[in-house]
Amino acid sequence: MAPFRDLVLVGRVVKPHGRRGEVAVQPVSDRPDRFPTLRRAFVESPGGEARELRVLRCRPHQGRFVLAIDGVSTIDEAETLRGLEVRIEEGELAALPEGSYYHHQLRGLRVEDEAGTAIGVVDDVVETGAEARVLVVHGPEGETLLPFAAGFVTAVDLARGCLVARRPEYLVAD
Repeated sequence: MAPFRDLVLVGRVVKPHGRRGEVAVQPVSDRPDRFPTLRRAFVESPGGEARELRVLRCRPHQGRFVLAIDGVSTIDEAETLRGLEVRIEEGELAALPEGSYYHHQLRGLRVEDEAGTAIGVVDDVVETGAEARVLVVHGPEGETLLPFAAGFVTAVDLARGCLVARRPEYLVAD
């Protein structure tokens, strides 16, 4: 089992739902369609380890998903899950086409320009509704917003933990 922080975030428990111990989960995944087939997930235990939850049932409800969890049958038991992140193992993710990446794979990558000079580290990936996602990169020049598109990103090397990008014009030294 991977450490909790290495599991993939897919949702967050918002609150108990009803009187039978179900919980409402807000998806934070780019694939919320995974929830109806979700059979196991993980939350962080007080000691920081991953605690497995067996999902008995799942149904959509007002933009969220309501989960029935094995061993959670009261409002008080469900309340102990409020605010916890819901994660899954990376092996449970669907394979992506070549050149496509999950957000968690991009976060934490070092960003270098084509000459090997550091621009920073990917802190977040933002879906803008446009065709390209935007990488939020923090580095020596502060925050840089970098479109995750062919005109800007020239290579992604997950094994090296590095992304190569064309340096945005506003970061070019005079």
